Amino acid sequence: MKNRIAELRKQKRLTQQDLANHLGVTRQTVISLEGGRYNPSITLAFKLARAFDMRIEDIFIYEEGAES
Repeated sequence: MKNRIAELRKQKRLTQQDLANHLGVTRQTVISLEGGRYNPSITLAFKLARAFDMRIEDIFIYEEGAES
């Protein structure tokens, strides 16, 4: 699943560490999320949506037939 996390983080002028601190995760988790190597739990997806004041579906791009 693709996402817009890096783009949105940069728009808010946050570092990966800033975002990690806000979400209560490690910087490595943010790196993995941005790289598409890790799909977040529903709880983390909601935290991201709140952090960016967006809907989950505006952050994550679901691709039909893509492997998870």
